[in-house]
Amino acid sequence: MTKNTARSIVGSSEGRPPDDFYPTPEYVTQALLDREVFYGKIWEPACGDGAMSKVLIKNGYDVFSSDLIDRNYGHGEIDFLTTTKFNCVENVITNPPFSLSQQFIEHSLKVATDKVAIFGKLALLESKSRKELFLSIPFKKLWVFSSRVKLTRNRESYKNGSMIAFGWYVFQHGYTGEPTIGWI
Repeated sequence: MTKNTARSIVGSSEGRPPDDFYPTPEYVTQALLDREVFYGKIWEPACGDGAMSKVLIKNGYDVFSSDLIDRNYGHGEIDFLTTTKFNCVENVITNPPFSLSQQFIEHSLKVATDKVAIFGKLALLESKSRKELFLSIPFKKLWVFSSRVKLTRNRESYKNGSMIAFGWYVFQHGYTGEPTIGWI
């Protein structure tokens, strides 16, 4: 893996495609569903090509799928962070653009009445401002992948494994305890 490829994966390279996306591998979504139960409708607001939504539906969930970019799945051209069109579902489950993870968490907690599950880098835990965020919201569980998740950007695969550690961040309205960690 070249230095530029590595920088591209972590999101710091120049010349990145303007709307690149990282489809969620089926096993990543299934791993969450094997460990967490969701009641009611689920909104997947960064559905991309439907990779995550299809797994949710296969597991019997009622799913509303949308994305800012129309990739021929779900409802395109819906900006989750600004829309007031759909403002109440029981759950949000998504793999948001990594640079917008905090905003997705905050907005998801406004529109979901029960649970929010965000697939994100473990580095999301870092920073003073996010520490304050995590201390002020109902952060219930972090499911850490013990093996690195290999994502593809725009369906382009890399020969080497991933350099980034990922997990599922689970928030639940009404939860007041300390967050716990589990491993996948």
